[in-house]
Amino acid sequence: MGPLRYTFPKAEKLTGKKKIEELFKRGSSFYLNSFQVRYLLIEGEECTQVLISVPKRNFKKAVERNLLKRKIREAYRINKHSLHLKAGVPKYRIAFIYLSKDILSFKEIQAQLIGCLKRLETIE
Repeated sequence: MGPLRYTFPKAEKLTGKKKIEELFKRGSSFYLNSFQVRYLLIEGEECTQVLISVPKRNFKKAVERNLLKRKIREAYRINKHSLHLKAGVPKYRIAFIYLSKDILSFKEIQAQLIGCLKRLETIE
């Protein structure tokens, strides 16, 4: 395994209506702090795919939603390796849904996202 690459390429982004519908129909979920995390174990995928959502119901202004999504994406990009370091790691489809009604700082979001990733590691 080479050096860690802190990137978030298109292959790691969950896109496509069928894949997203499958995640929400068949996937499991848990709540942790400001996040609802939906996940589905996928066989035969090359990498874990992630969807980040900030509901319009909680943040009417697109500027605020985009700010939160940028913060969540950056926190995931920096900390995603905690999910991938073990050999034969299962691959997931994950949706991080931000439920707080407050705009948290990057440090707070990062701490909560790390907690979500640790909880995902324990699920097999």
